[in-house]
Amino acid sequence: MAKKDLPLRWDRTMQQRLARGEAAALGELYDRFASLVHGLAHRVLDDERAADRVTRDVFAHVWEHPDTYDPRQGPLRSWVATLTHRLAVQRLRDTEAAALARGGPGTTEELEHRVRHASVAARADYIVQSMPAPLRAALELAYFQRRDYRQTAADLGVTEDEARRRLRLGLQLLATANDTGSHGAPPWYGGAA
Repeated sequence: MAKKDLPLRWDRTMQQRLARGEAAALGELYDRFASLVHGLAHRVLDDERAADRVTRDVFAHVWEHPDTYDPRQGPLRSWVATLTHRLAVQRLRDTEAAALARGGPGTTEELEHRVRHASVAARADYIVQSMPAPLRAALELAYFQRRDYRQTAADLGVTEDEARRRLRLGLQLLATANDTGSHGAPPWYGGAA
């Protein structure tokens, strides 16, 4: 069995366990993905209590509708991230639209700009968290420690060509944060919301 098959196998098994109503499966899923879900929701909403509510809503949806996950479309992690993104963006839109309706500051265009900005930031966070450790390490050295590719190569103990390759690939992945796939949905789960 190929190593790549193991995560999808776990994903399928988890979905089957959830469909059977195994509460232990929900606990495992929560343990594995709660920090991802809460972090993405918080990145979009910039509000701890709202992120907590979205986290509860995501896991409630997974518990009530495990059949909406299709392992052929991608990993369970990506599906959960997409669901989180969709619910957090909807909550942000609802909250901001209600504030506008009450006569709050801003316009509908400004609201959509804030939603797009929060959405791209959340996707960028997810991409960085999900990228392979060697790429993430190279980007962190370049960005946070202001290292050039030569210094990055020395710090990582790799060739300069390898450091450039890692930085280039990491930046290419990060650049996809602006991609919206089809129907404006995040690209990390087949472009479907």
